Amino acid sequence: MIVHIVMFKFKDENKEKNIQEVKTRLNDLVSLIPELQSLEVGIDFSNSQRAFDLSLYATFISKEDLKAYAVHEQHLKVVELIKSVTLESKVVDYVLEESK
Repeated sequence: MIVHIVMFKFKDENKEKNIQEVKTRLNDLVSLIPELQSLEVGIDFSNSQRAFDLSLYATFISKEDLKAYAVHEQHLKVVELIKSVTLESKVVDYVLEESK
């Protein structure tokens, strides 16, 4: 299984509204993109200086499915919104090893 994690830091302008909109739009992708196996979106409550505002945890069966998701038109629409309301993002993609 492939795990895709992204964290976002939002601009201050309309921050809470934009966080909720992005969360909703990301959650909607589960029903729109067949390659997306699961999706979890969380909003930070710590308000730590080190914290990002929102995180995304998504799973895929294969690297190819992650690639298909990355270029899917519905995903790209959400990416466009995210780019307009965030300051930065960080990502990590990895293969989830089976526990022994």
